[in-house]
Amino acid sequence: MISKNEVIKLAEERINELDNGNYLVSVSISSKNSIRVKMDNLNGGVSVKDCVSVSRNIEHNLDREKEDFDLQVSSPGLDQPFVVAKQYLKNLGNQVTVTKTSNEVLNGELLKANDQEIFLREIKIEKNKITKKKDKIETTHQLLMSEIKETKLIISF
Repeated sequence: MISKNEVIKLAEERINELDNGNYLVSVSISSKNSIRVKMDNLNGGVSVKDCVSVSRNIEHNLDREKEDFDLQVSSPGLDQPFVVAKQYLKNLGNQVTVTKTSNEVLNGELLKANDQEIFLREIKIEKNKITKKKDKIETTHQLLMSEIKETKLIISF
């Protein structure tokens, strides 16, 4: 069986050599040796060239004579939930949807993030019962990572 730790080591080795803001998001290996590596970039998207480079480093250092495998290296899709803290850092200033472990859903601008917590600015428009005018209510939420079930980027065109 192909070792997940070995694949991680090989992927990170090449990512570190490239030294262009790429980082590892996830590695999975199925029971049939189907290896899936997801990587992202702090400065934008991951290039096809970088995916090929990481793929080649993994493929050339695993022995197909011992075990056959299928390998796919890609970036996570825009519609996929965040997996690692660096994805929060990449998306500072962007609009996100956060689902808390309590299933409460918050939408807002990602203001700040670290390994333990995030800060989210939520703006709601509510009708004032007295003046009948619309009021803008701004709330900043401080959420511990342990309180977050899922975070996704809000895609707008």
